[in-house]
Amino acid sequence: MDKPAFTPRVFSGIKPSGGLTLGNYLGAIKRFVDMQGGEFETIYCVVDMHAVTVWQDPKDLQHATREVAAGYLASGIDPDTSILFNQSRVSAHAELGWLFNCVARVGWMNRMTQFKDKAGENAEGVSLGLYAYPALMAADILAYHATHVPVGEDQKQHVELTRDIANKFNHDYKVDFFPETTPVIEGPAMRVMNLRDGTKKMSKSGESDMERINMTDDADKIAKKFKKAKTDPDGIPETLEGLEGRPEARNLVNIYAALSDMTNEQVVAEYAGAGWGKFKPALADLAVEKLAPISTEMQRFMDDPAEIDRIMAKGAAKAKAISGPILDKTFDIMGFVR
Repeated sequence: MDKPAFTPRVFSGIKPSGGLTLGNYLGAIKRFVDMQGGEFETIYCVVDMHAVTVWQDPKDLQHATREVAAGYLASGIDPDTSILFNQSRVSAHAELGWLFNCVARVGWMNRMTQFKDKAGENAEGVSLGLYAYPALMAADILAYHATHVPVGEDQKQHVELTRDIANKFNHDYKVDFFPETTPVIEGPAMRVMNLRDGTKKMSKSGESDMERINMTDDADKIAKKFKKAKTDPDGIPETLEGLEGRPEARNLVNIYAALSDMTNEQVVAEYAGAGWGKFKPALADLAVEKLAPISTEMQRFMDDPAEIDRIMAKGAAKAKAISGPILDKTFDIMGFVR
């Protein structure tokens, strides 16, 4: 039997856990914008139900949810081209998430390295949601029969789990209903690192604000942080091989490449032999040019939360129109009487 032809469709989301950084922009949002209006239908989500796997202050969660939406919109996500909404507005995510809890195997969950990293030594004391959330992530994706998911390297394992769940469901019920979703991992700055320690990922929870570029930073802050970013005694090498063992240097070259839509090789070729006194101001100017308008536009949206809510409610209605029939068919395949 021929396999069904699924609509080329992208789904991805960002968790509203407080503050967006340059890592969120280059590793996710910029790529989301670039995928709009092309060969794929694009669905982008604020995955607020994932945020509550750890306790959240309700007011902080509301603010963070709207801030992620504002970041999407300010960066160029067009709600008339893409579907944009927050996860909790569409009940199919939670419903399909439970069904997938019953398809996924405990052994699969035990292999998830993200849970081990987040739970640490306190695995017995964390929420069941933190353990099981990869099944909800699979539901986020498969509720739309998404064929592609742009993710960072650290989330690739969860997309592979999504494929396992889809394949097991299809096998158990002798159908070809869910697609095998493909992770899309590309770009020179997939993993943006800390500006003070190039061996650590840039994080919104880092100790010092100088470690990261926040998407809400104004032009002066952006420039200051890049000019003070940690480097090493050597300048820009002649070839990429010259960045080996130099995490801070590699990170700044990666960021320049991603912001300028150049390859790392092109950046190194342009600045070969240059010292940091030349490269860091050039990077600061580039970052201000690209990021300061986004910061200004984010603030405009955050000053009008009702507009953000209106856009997300409209997007949720579009999302329900796709996910509703898929959920209904899933219940039907499994034998539920509804």
